[in-house]
Amino acid sequence: MRVATFNIENLDNKPDEKNPSLAQRAPVLKKELERINADIICIQEVHGQETINHTVENPERNLSALDYVIKGTKYEDYKRAYTTTAEGMPRDKRNLVILSAYEILEFYQYRNSYISKLKYLPITADEGGDEVKNVMWERPILHAKVKLPNDEIIHVINVHFKSKLSSNISGQKVGFGWKSSAGWAEGYFLSSIKRVGQALETRILVDKIFDNDPDANILICGDFNAEPGTVPVEAIQGRTENTNNSELNSRVLVSCSRSIAESIRFSHLHHGHGNLLDHILVSRSLFQYFNKAEIFNEMLHDESLPFAYDTKYPEADHAPFIATFNIQF
Repeated sequence: MRVATFNIENLDNKPDEKNPSLAQRAPVLKKELERINADIICIQEVHGQETINHTVENPERNLSALDYVIKGTKYEDYKRAYTTTAEGMPRDKRNLVILSAYEILEFYQYRNSYISKLKYLPITADEGGDEVKNVMWERPILHAKVKLPNDEIIHVINVHFKSKLSSNISGQKVGFGWKSSAGWAEGYFLSSIKRVGQALETRILVDKIFDNDPDANILICGDFNAEPGTVPVEAIQGRTENTNNSELNSRVLVSCSRSIAESIRFSHLHHGHGNLLDHILVSRSLFQYFNKAEIFNEMLHDESLPFAYDTKYPEADHAPFIATFNIQF
Protein backbone atom coordinates (compact mmCIF):
# COMPACT_ATOMS: atom_id res chain seq x y z
CA MET A 1 0.00 0.00 0.00
CA ARG A 2 1.42 3.38 -1.07
CA VAL A 3 0.42 6.49 0.88
CA ALA A 4 1.44 10.00 -0.17
CA THR A 5 1.14 13.62 0.83
CA PHE A 6 1.48 16.41 -1.73
CA ASN A 7 1.06 20.17 -1.41
CA ILE A 8 0.03 20.83 -4.99
CA GLU A 9 0.37 24.64 -4.59
CA ASN A 10 -2.71 26.75 -5.25
CA LEU A 11 -4.41 24.46 -7.75
CA ASP A 12 -6.91 26.62 -9.60
CA ASN A 13 -8.17 27.54 -13.07
CA LYS A 14 -7.43 31.28 -12.79
CA PRO A 15 -4.04 32.11 -14.33
CA ASP A 16 -2.46 35.54 -14.12
CA GLU A 17 0.89 37.13 -14.94
CA LYS A 18 2.55 35.21 -12.10
CA ASN A 19 0.66 31.92 -12.20
CA PRO A 20 0.66 29.43 -15.10
CA SER A 21 -2.66 28.30 -16.51
CA LEU A 22 -4.29 25.04 -15.51
CA ALA A 23 -3.66 23.78 -19.05
CA GLN A 24 0.07 24.40 -18.49
CA ARG A 25 0.13 22.82 -15.04
CA ALA A 26 -2.08 19.79 -15.68
CA PRO A 27 0.31 17.71 -17.83
CA VAL A 28 3.17 18.24 -15.37
CA LEU A 29 1.05 17.47 -12.31
CA LYS A 30 -0.61 14.49 -13.99
CA LYS A 31 2.79 12.89 -14.63
CA GLU A 32 3.83 13.64 -11.05
CA LEU A 33 0.70 12.02 -9.67
CA GLU A 34 1.13 8.99 -11.90
CA ARG A 35 4.71 8.61 -10.69
CA ILE A 36 3.52 8.85 -7.08
CA ASN A 37 1.18 5.93 -7.82
CA ALA A 38 -0.55 6.18 -4.45
CA ASP A 39 -3.38 4.10 -3.09
CA ILE A 40 -4.17 6.89 -0.63
CA ILE A 41 -3.02 10.46 -1.25
CA CYS A 42 -3.50 13.54 0.92
CA ILE A 43 -3.40 16.75 -1.12
CA GLN A 44 -3.15 20.32 0.15
CA GLU A 45 -3.96 23.68 -1.51
CA VAL A 46 -6.74 22.54 -3.82
CA HIS A 47 -8.85 25.63 -4.58
CA GLY A 48 -12.58 25.44 -5.18
CA GLN A 49 -14.02 26.66 -8.51
CA GLU A 50 -17.22 28.67 -8.77
CA THR A 51 -19.99 27.06 -10.83
CA ILE A 52 -22.20 28.97 -13.26
CA ASN A 53 -24.87 29.14 -10.53
CA HIS A 54 -22.51 30.74 -8.01
CA THR A 55 -23.57 34.00 -6.37
CA VAL A 56 -22.35 35.89 -3.33
CA GLU A 57 -25.64 35.15 -1.57
CA ASN A 58 -25.71 31.49 -2.66
CA PRO A 59 -22.13 30.33 -3.22
CA GLU A 60 -21.67 27.14 -5.22
CA ARG A 61 -18.29 25.55 -5.92
CA ASN A 62 -16.76 22.28 -7.07
CA LEU A 63 -13.25 20.85 -7.48
CA SER A 64 -13.17 21.01 -11.27
CA ALA A 65 -9.47 22.00 -11.40
CA LEU A 66 -8.52 18.84 -9.53
CA ASP A 67 -10.89 16.81 -11.70
CA TYR A 68 -9.16 18.23 -14.80
CA VAL A 69 -5.71 17.23 -13.54
CA ILE A 70 -6.64 13.65 -12.57
CA LYS A 71 -8.82 12.96 -15.62
CA GLY A 72 -7.56 9.83 -17.35
CA THR A 73 -5.54 8.66 -14.34
CA LYS A 74 -6.45 6.00 -11.82
CA TYR A 75 -7.25 8.76 -9.30
CA GLU A 76 -10.27 9.72 -11.39
CA ASP A 77 -12.18 6.76 -9.94
CA TYR A 78 -10.91 7.11 -6.37
CA LYS A 79 -13.20 7.87 -3.46
CA ARG A 80 -12.68 11.33 -2.03
CA ALA A 81 -13.03 13.40 1.09
CA TYR A 82 -12.46 17.15 1.21
CA THR A 83 -12.90 20.16 3.46
CA THR A 84 -16.15 22.05 3.11
CA THR A 85 -17.96 25.22 4.10
CA ALA A 86 -20.92 25.17 6.48
CA GLU A 87 -23.08 24.65 3.37
CA GLY A 88 -21.23 21.45 2.52
CA MET A 89 -19.38 22.64 -0.59
CA PRO A 90 -15.63 23.03 -1.20
CA ARG A 91 -14.03 26.07 0.36
CA ASP A 92 -12.84 28.92 -1.88
CA LYS A 93 -9.12 28.49 -1.18
CA ARG A 94 -6.70 25.81 -0.01
CA ASN A 95 -8.93 22.81 0.48
CA LEU A 96 -7.58 19.56 1.86
CA VAL A 97 -8.44 16.50 -0.22
CA ILE A 98 -8.02 12.78 0.44
CA LEU A 99 -8.20 10.46 -2.58
CA SER A 100 -8.46 6.76 -1.80
CA ALA A 101 -8.56 3.57 -3.83
CA TYR A 102 -10.35 2.06 -0.85
CA GLU A 103 -13.75 2.76 0.65
CA ILE A 104 -14.08 5.93 2.71
CA LEU A 105 -16.60 5.10 5.41
CA GLU A 106 -16.98 8.63 6.75
CA PHE A 107 -15.04 11.85 7.12
CA TYR A 108 -14.97 14.84 9.44
CA GLN A 109 -13.24 18.18 9.73
CA TYR A 110 -12.05 20.05 12.80
CA ARG A 111 -11.28 23.76 13.01
CA ASN A 112 -10.96 25.08 16.55
CA SER A 113 -13.31 22.24 17.49
CA TYR A 114 -11.21 21.22 20.50
CA ILE A 115 -9.52 24.59 21.05
CA SER A 116 -12.33 27.10 20.85
CA LYS A 117 -11.39 29.56 23.61
CA LEU A 118 -7.82 30.53 22.81
CA LYS A 119 -7.61 34.24 23.66
CA TYR A 120 -4.98 36.75 22.58
CA LEU A 121 -4.48 40.40 23.50
CA PRO A 122 -2.62 42.28 20.73
CA ILE A 123 0.51 44.13 21.82
CA THR A 124 1.54 46.43 18.97
CA ALA A 125 -1.83 46.92 17.24
CA ASP A 126 -2.64 50.58 16.49
CA GLU A 127 -6.37 49.92 16.26
CA GLY A 128 -8.42 47.89 18.73
CA GLY A 129 -5.30 46.93 20.65
CA ASP A 130 -7.21 46.67 23.91
CA GLU A 131 -9.64 44.07 22.55
CA VAL A 132 -9.03 40.41 23.38
CA LYS A 133 -9.18 38.34 20.18
CA ASN A 134 -10.16 34.72 19.60
CA VAL A 135 -7.27 32.94 17.88
CA MET A 136 -8.69 30.99 14.93
CA TRP A 137 -6.81 29.07 12.25
CA GLU A 138 -7.75 29.26 8.61
CA ARG A 139 -7.55 25.60 7.62
CA PRO A 140 -9.41 22.68 9.22
CA ILE A 141 -8.03 19.23 9.94
CA LEU A 142 -9.51 16.58 7.61
CA HIS A 143 -10.07 13.11 9.08
CA ALA A 144 -11.31 10.13 7.04
CA LYS A 145 -11.98 6.57 8.14
CA VAL A 146 -10.80 4.30 5.32
CA LYS A 147 -11.70 0.61 5.06
CA LEU A 148 -9.01 -1.56 3.51
CA PRO A 149 -9.81 -4.70 1.47
CA ASN A 150 -8.84 -6.82 4.51
CA ASP A 151 -11.52 -4.97 6.53
CA GLU A 152 -8.93 -3.11 8.61
CA ILE A 153 -9.77 0.53 9.32
CA ILE A 154 -7.20 3.30 8.89
CA HIS A 155 -7.70 6.80 10.25
CA VAL A 156 -6.25 9.11 7.59
CA ILE A 157 -5.67 12.67 8.82
CA ASN A 158 -4.72 15.40 6.33
CA VAL A 159 -3.30 18.66 7.72
CA HIS A 160 -1.95 21.98 6.46
CA PHE A 161 -0.63 24.12 9.28
CA LYS A 162 -0.15 27.90 9.33
CA SER A 163 2.87 29.11 7.42
CA LYS A 164 5.69 31.12 9.00
CA LEU A 165 4.48 34.30 7.30
CA SER A 166 3.44 36.87 9.88
CA SER A 167 -0.26 37.11 10.69
CA ASN A 168 -1.91 40.50 10.32
CA ILE A 169 -1.66 42.90 13.25
CA SER A 170 -4.23 45.69 13.04
CA GLY A 171 -2.74 48.98 11.89
CA GLN A 172 0.79 47.60 11.55
CA LYS A 173 0.86 47.02 7.77
CA VAL A 174 1.61 49.54 5.03
CA GLY A 175 0.94 47.83 1.72
CA PHE A 176 3.11 44.72 1.76
CA GLY A 177 5.44 46.18 4.38
CA TRP A 178 5.33 46.61 8.12
CA LYS A 179 5.37 49.86 10.12
CA SER A 180 7.69 48.42 12.76
CA SER A 181 9.91 45.44 13.38
CA ALA A 182 7.99 44.78 16.59
CA GLY A 183 4.73 44.64 14.63
CA TRP A 184 6.23 42.11 12.23
CA ALA A 185 7.63 40.11 15.16
CA GLU A 186 4.23 39.99 16.85
CA GLY A 187 2.65 38.77 13.61
CA TYR A 188 5.33 36.09 13.38
CA PHE A 189 4.64 35.12 17.00
CA LEU A 190 0.90 34.93 16.34
CA SER A 191 1.50 32.66 13.33
CA SER A 192 3.54 30.38 15.59
CA ILE A 193 0.64 30.21 18.04
CA LYS A 194 -1.72 29.21 15.23
CA ARG A 195 0.67 26.59 13.84
CA VAL A 196 1.28 24.97 17.22
CA GLY A 197 -2.43 25.28 18.03
CA GLN A 198 -3.32 23.27 14.93
CA ALA A 199 -0.76 20.66 15.96
CA LEU A 200 -2.21 20.50 19.46
CA GLU A 201 -5.73 20.08 18.07
CA THR A 202 -4.42 17.26 15.86
CA ARG A 203 -2.84 15.53 18.86
CA ILE A 204 -6.08 15.88 20.83
CA LEU A 205 -7.88 14.18 17.93
CA VAL A 206 -5.27 11.39 17.90
CA ASP A 207 -5.72 10.81 21.64
CA LYS A 208 -9.50 10.62 21.23
CA ILE A 209 -9.05 7.99 18.51
CA PHE A 210 -6.75 5.99 20.79
CA ASP A 211 -9.26 6.33 23.65
CA ASN A 212 -11.81 4.52 21.49
CA ASP A 213 -9.32 2.01 20.05
CA PRO A 214 -5.87 1.59 21.67
CA ASP A 215 -4.68 -0.35 18.59
CA ALA A 216 -5.98 2.16 16.03
CA ASN A 217 -4.19 2.47 12.68
CA ILE A 218 -3.46 6.18 12.26
CA LEU A 219 -1.82 8.07 9.38
CA ILE A 220 -1.14 11.78 9.64
CA CYS A 221 -0.06 13.32 6.36
CA GLY A 222 0.43 16.88 5.27
CA ASP A 223 2.27 20.17 5.13
CA PHE A 224 3.23 20.97 8.72
CA ASN A 225 5.22 24.09 7.74
CA ALA A 226 7.60 22.82 10.41
CA GLU A 227 10.71 20.65 10.40
CA PRO A 228 11.49 17.54 12.48
CA GLY A 229 12.27 18.37 16.09
CA THR A 230 10.19 21.56 16.12
CA VAL A 231 7.19 22.03 18.39
CA PRO A 232 4.38 21.15 15.92
CA VAL A 233 6.01 17.84 14.94
CA GLU A 234 6.99 16.93 18.49
CA ALA A 235 3.51 17.82 19.79
CA ILE A 236 1.84 15.39 17.41
CA GLN A 237 4.37 12.59 17.82
CA GLY A 238 4.08 12.53 21.62
CA ARG A 239 7.43 10.82 22.04
CA THR A 240 8.15 9.11 25.36
CA GLU A 241 11.32 11.22 25.69
CA ASN A 242 9.02 14.23 26.01
CA THR A 243 6.13 12.83 28.06
CA ASN A 244 8.38 10.85 30.45
CA ASN A 245 5.56 8.33 30.73
CA SER A 246 6.21 4.83 29.39
CA GLU A 247 2.50 4.00 29.69
CA LEU A 248 1.92 6.34 26.73
CA ASN A 249 4.47 4.48 24.60
CA SER A 250 1.81 2.77 22.49
CA ARG A 251 0.40 6.19 21.55
CA VAL A 252 3.63 7.52 20.08
CA LEU A 253 3.49 8.34 16.37
CA VAL A 254 6.53 7.44 14.27
CA SER A 255 7.94 9.66 11.53
CA CYS A 256 8.47 7.79 8.25
CA SER A 257 11.08 10.35 7.16
CA ARG A 258 13.73 8.89 9.48
CA SER A 259 14.37 6.10 6.98
CA ILE A 260 15.46 8.62 4.31
CA ALA A 261 19.11 9.65 4.04
CA GLU A 262 19.64 13.09 5.55
CA SER A 263 21.21 14.46 2.35
CA ILE A 264 17.94 13.99 0.43
CA ARG A 265 15.50 14.42 3.32
CA PHE A 266 13.78 17.63 2.19
CA SER A 267 10.50 18.56 0.54
CA HIS A 268 10.98 22.31 0.06
CA LEU A 269 13.81 24.67 -0.94
CA HIS A 270 14.32 28.10 0.61
CA HIS A 271 17.42 30.25 0.05
CA GLY A 272 19.24 27.21 -1.25
CA HIS A 273 18.52 25.16 1.85
CA GLY A 274 16.40 22.02 1.83
CA ASN A 275 13.64 21.87 4.46
CA LEU A 276 11.45 18.94 5.43
CA LEU A 277 8.07 20.62 5.91
CA ASP A 278 5.88 17.72 4.74
CA HIS A 279 5.49 14.65 6.92
CA ILE A 280 3.89 11.24 7.26
CA LEU A 281 3.48 10.12 10.88
CA VAL A 282 2.01 6.72 11.72
CA SER A 283 0.83 4.80 14.76
CA ARG A 284 2.92 1.87 15.96
CA SER A 285 0.20 -0.56 14.89
CA LEU A 286 0.73 0.63 11.31
CA PHE A 287 4.47 1.19 11.54
CA GLN A 288 5.06 -2.57 11.84
CA TYR A 289 4.13 -2.79 8.13
CA PHE A 290 6.29 0.17 7.05
CA ASN A 291 8.70 -0.65 4.23
CA LYS A 292 10.24 2.55 2.85
CA ALA A 293 9.80 6.29 2.33
CA GLU A 294 10.62 8.46 -0.68
CA ILE A 295 10.57 12.18 -1.47
CA PHE A 296 10.38 13.14 -5.15
CA ASN A 297 12.42 16.33 -4.81
CA GLU A 298 14.52 16.11 -7.97
CA MET A 299 12.61 18.91 -9.73
CA LEU A 300 12.05 21.31 -6.84
CA HIS A 301 12.48 25.01 -7.64
CA ASP A 302 13.81 27.57 -5.16
CA GLU A 303 11.47 30.53 -5.56
CA SER A 304 13.29 32.53 -2.87
CA LEU A 305 16.65 32.93 -4.64
CA PRO A 306 18.09 36.47 -4.91
CA PHE A 307 16.68 38.45 -7.85
CA ALA A 308 14.03 35.76 -8.44
CA TYR A 309 10.56 36.95 -9.38
CA ASP A 310 7.43 35.63 -7.70
CA THR A 311 6.48 33.88 -10.92
CA LYS A 312 5.25 30.34 -10.33
CA TYR A 313 6.28 27.18 -12.13
CA PRO A 314 3.92 24.48 -13.41
CA GLU A 315 5.43 22.20 -10.76
CA ALA A 316 4.42 22.62 -7.12
CA ASP A 317 6.82 24.24 -4.66
CA HIS A 318 6.64 21.19 -2.38
CA ALA A 319 7.81 17.69 -3.25
CA PRO A 320 5.54 14.66 -2.85
CA PHE A 321 6.34 12.42 0.12
CA ILE A 322 5.49 8.71 -0.27
CA ALA A 323 5.48 5.89 2.28
CA THR A 324 5.06 2.22 1.34
CA PHE A 325 3.57 -0.40 3.66
CA ASN A 326 3.69 -4.18 3.27
CA ILE A 327 0.04 -4.92 3.96
CA GLN A 328 -1.37 -8.06 2.38
CA PHE A 329 -4.94 -7.97 1.09
